[in-house]
Amino acid sequence: MKLDPKLTKQIKDWLECPAESRNLEEGAMLLLRLTRNRIMFQNIMRRPQKFADYIERELQKRFNFRIQQLTHEQVEEMAAKVSQIAVAHLSVQESNPASEFKAGKRADHDQLPAEIQAAYVENKHIVQRMRAVHAELRVMTMREGVCPDSDRYPFLKELIDLDKKLHENWATYDNYDVKSSAVINKDDARAESKRACAIINLNKGRYVKNPTEELKARLADAYAHVINPTEKMTSELKQLGIIE
Repeated sequence: MKLDPKLTKQIKDWLECPAESRNLEEGAMLLLRLTRNRIMFQNIMRRPQKFADYIERELQKRFNFRIQQLTHEQVEEMAAKVSQIAVAHLSVQESNPASEFKAGKRADHDQLPAEIQAAYVENKHIVQRMRAVHAELRVMTMREGVCPDSDRYPFLKELIDLDKKLHENWATYDNYDVKSSAVINKDDARAESKRACAIINLNKGRYVKNPTEELKARLADAYAHVINPTEKMTSELKQLGIIE
């Protein structure tokens, strides 16, 4: 895919021009050359000022693509990734768009800090936006004629970025540990659990000989970080008065 460097320069010059000095008709013409969407062009030309932000946003998207110098193969790889994202997150029936979140909501959701709850809430909006962008992409690719890579790229990139943010939010929400008031990676949590078991095994005998408040607190804290403690460990610590 070979891009016209003169057109790229014209888009760059238009975007770098102060907003109040931009020729909106010229911007609309540039957008027409990029999208070949004459209906949109005619709508813009009726009231250019109303579409000023739209022209800037669409030209900026396409300019970003052009300076990336992506190959057709790279765009196709992005499209394949978006197809996987669509299967994973965008196949829920429109009659119940939030159904996938019901299973993902934690039982202790209302007791979580506001910023952790916010990650869950934001993901609802992210999936809604992903559906909207994916719908626009489908409409674009179904039009007659060839759909240029430069047209698909902004939608593909946005979907991939949204998917990344979606996973980051789920990781934050799912891995928040109430006991330690921190987000703990599951692998880190398992490692912490092993360290906690070691602390208990090494120090419970010391506590029997010298039951200080400092050692009691350390043992109690270690127990709080053990994943699925054994009945034996729980019973021993209860007998020692470490836990209730």
